[in-house]
Amino acid sequence: MALSLRKKKGPTKFQQAADGSMTLIEHVRELRNRLFFASIGIVVGLIVGLLLSKWAFDVLKGPYCSLDTSWVLNAAGLSECKFITLGPVDTVILRLKIALWLGLIIGGPVWLYQLWAFIAPGLHRHERKWAYVFVAIAAPLFAGGAVLAYFVVQHSLEFVMEYGVLQESQQLEVTAYIEFVTMMILLFGVAFEFPLVLLMLNFTGVVTGRRLLSWWRTMIFVSFAFAAIATPDPGPFGMTLLAACMSLLYFIACGVAVLNDRRKGRGKEIYSDLDDDETSPLEEEKVPVGVSDRIEPATAIDAPTPVQEPRPIERRYDDMT
Repeated sequence: MALSLRKKKGPTKFQQAADGSMTLIEHVRELRNRLFFASIGIVVGLIVGLLLSKWAFDVLKGPYCSLDTSWVLNAAGLSECKFITLGPVDTVILRLKIALWLGLIIGGPVWLYQLWAFIAPGLHRHERKWAYVFVAIAAPLFAGGAVLAYFVVQHSLEFVMEYGVLQESQQLEVTAYIEFVTMMILLFGVAFEFPLVLLMLNFTGVVTGRRLLSWWRTMIFVSFAFAAIATPDPGPFGMTLLAACMSLLYFIACGVAVLNDRRKGRGKEIYSDLDDDETSPLEEEKVPVGVSDRIEPATAIDAPTPVQEPRPIERRYDDMT
């Protein structure tokens, strides 16, 4: 009998979580390990973010420094782009905030993988496949929204500086400005994920492409209302551009949904094109009713067998019972 030197491998943690053989304590331990490795990825990203924080700040202040109102003369008589700081530690806290944002972005592949590895065993194979597709689409959409927001900030600041009541040379508080820019980037990035929600409803069979397209008036109104309420930009340029982009992405999502319905053969059912209130176009076939068959008379039923009268209670039991 040949002996194998290889150690027989048991099921992996993914297989145990998928088939339900993993206990509650093992799930908790796996969650703890996933959170630990995710935190390590964020900490490493934070360290790298500290090294890149000054470069990131120079990129974020680009729209502000592109305005003529942001430049003032320094003590040497040279023109420079300057901000206003209100507290002695504001610049340090601002650098830590920028480093944290960079840490979340740089460590994104690590903590996103740990999150996916924890929830993936609970999904079916086709659900995992579509999750890969949606994530692959979500990242470019968010990046596109962030880049668009970066260029919108400059026009927003021009509107604020031009229609404001202050002097021509205006310096902004650095913390408020960075929060304004990051909020615009985050808002545009999240808004660009709107079509993915519609596609998810269509791919799961909740709504059809025609039904989504029939909501176009409501969707356009919701897009403009959302842009008007959520955008921190008081000018019309940013709100209009965000609403227009959301409306365009909505129509693109409707087109993809219609193509998906055609691929799956939805809407081709036998009665799908018929109206519930419309009468049938078929001619009524009148068949004469003839004489029915003769019904035989019912036969007599025998009388039931008489039931024996029960014995008295004192005679039902003997001395033993």
